[in-house]
Amino acid sequence: MLKKLFKRQAETPAKGASNGANTKQGNGQPKGKGAAANNTAKNGAKKTKGGNRNAHGGKRQSHQKAAATAPETPWSLADFQVAPEEGKTRFHDLQLPDSVMRGIHEQGFQYCSPIQAGSLPAALTGRDIIGQAQTGTGKTAAFLLTILNRLLTVEVKERFASEPRALVIAPTRELALQIGKDAEGLAKHTGLNVVTVVGGMNYDSQRQMLRDHVVDLLVATPGRLIDFMRSQDVYLDQVEVVVLDEADRMLDMGFIPDVKRIVRATPPKSHRQTLLYSATFNFDVRLLIDQWTVDPLKVEIEPEQVTTDRVDQKLYLVSEAEKYSLLERVLNEEKPERLIIFANRRDLTRNLCDKLNKNGHVAVLLSGEVSQDKRVRTLERFRNGRVNIMVATDVAGRGIHVDGVSHVINYTLPEDPEDYVHRIGRTGRAGAKGVSVSFVSEDDAFVLPDLEKYLGTKLELTQP
Repeated sequence: MLKKLFKRQAETPAKGASNGANTKQGNGQPKGKGAAANNTAKNGAKKTKGGNRNAHGGKRQSHQKAAATAPETPWSLADFQVAPEEGKTRFHDLQLPDSVMRGIHEQGFQYCSPIQAGSLPAALTGRDIIGQAQTGTGKTAAFLLTILNRLLTVEVKERFASEPRALVIAPTRELALQIGKDAEGLAKHTGLNVVTVVGGMNYDSQRQMLRDHVVDLLVATPGRLIDFMRSQDVYLDQVEVVVLDEADRMLDMGFIPDVKRIVRATPPKSHRQTLLYSATFNFDVRLLIDQWTVDPLKVEIEPEQVTTDRVDQKLYLVSEAEKYSLLERVLNEEKPERLIIFANRRDLTRNLCDKLNKNGHVAVLLSGEVSQDKRVRTLERFRNGRVNIMVATDVAGRGIHVDGVSHVINYTLPEDPEDYVHRIGRTGRAGAKGVSVSFVSEDDAFVLPDLEKYLGTKLELTQP
C-alpha cells in the first residue's frame, strides 16, 4: 500500500505550550518526541519499511478547509468567564489552547472533576498517568484534553496518512463510539481529525478514513485495530500518546494478547506518553503497568460510597417464573420516564424485549448479537426519547452516557459485583435521583454474599 505524504503549516504553540511533551521527566530525559525528534524517527522509519510506505504528493482533507468556506463565529476566552472558587480547579487554570477552551465551553464544563484536577496538571507535562475513579466522573475528558493539548502544542511539519499521533483503545464498540463523539465535541474548533474504528460497522469506509486522510486521534476497539494493522492500513510507530480506557474490563474480556500486540507496535514507553484510566485495576493490569509506563503518577479518587446515594435501591425476592409479571407491575406502578432493563444472557434479553413489545410496550434491544449499525441507531432512539425502554446486556453497563435514565431494573443480578455498580450507575447521574430495582430469584441468590461484601453493606430483600 502506497502511503500519502501530507505537509501542513507548523502549528503555533498556544498559550501554555510549555505543557508539551518536551518537558523533562524525573529521570532527566525528555518524555515523548518534539518536532525534530519526530521527523528524524519518521525519516528512519520510511527507509526501513520500503515500498509499503513510499510517499507521493497529496493534500490533507482538513477541518480548516471547511472553515474557509464557512467562517466560524468569532470567539475569545473572554466569552468563557468562570469565577475562581476555593477548592476547585478551573479549566482556565490549565493554560489549554483557546480552541480547546472553546470546546470545553460549548460542552458546558466549568470546573475540573476530582480525577481531572488530580491528573491533568501532570498529564499536560507529558507524564504517564494511572487514573482510578468511578464511572461517570470525567475520566474521558481527562485523557482527551491531554491528547488535544499535546497535538496542538507539539509541532509536526510532515505527516503521512494512516499514521495517528494519538491512540485511544476501548473494550466495547459503544464505549469507543462514545469516546469518539466526546473527542469530536472537544476538538470541534481545533482542526484536528478524529477517526473512530470499531467492529460491526462498514470496514471499507473506515479503511478509507485511515488511508485517505491524516489522522490525528484514532479511537478503536482492539479487534478492529488489529485488522487494520494486519492489512497495513494503519501504522502506530508515530503514536505519541496511548490511552487504555477501562483497562481492567478490556483485559477481563480476553483482549490481553491483542492489547499487548498493539502496545508493542507503538514507540517504546520512553518515547510515548501512556495513560490508563479505569474504575478498578485488577491484578493482571497492575502487572502490565510497569511494562507499559515510566514513573507514572497514580491518581486514585476514592468514592464516598461504592454505590451512589442518589439511587434508591430496591431488591425484590421473587421466583424465576414470576419475574415478568413483577416487571409489568413495576412498569405500571413506577411509570419510569426512561428505563434500562439488564439481563445476563443475550437470549434472555431478546425474549424479554419481544415479550414487552407484544404486551403493548415499546422496547428496543442492545446486546452483542445486534449488528453494530443497528446498535448505534437503537442507542440514538433511546437517547432522543423516541423509545423509553431499552433491554440490554452488560454491553450497556459501562461508558454509555444517556441523560435522564430514571430507572434501572436488574432482571437478573450480574455475577460480577462491579457490574452491579456500573449498571445502577446509568441512573442518578448529574445530580438527579434514580431508582434501581433488582429481581432476586433462587438462581440469583448465590451472588448476594459477594455483592454485599463488595458494597460493604447488607442488602435488604423485600417481598413484592
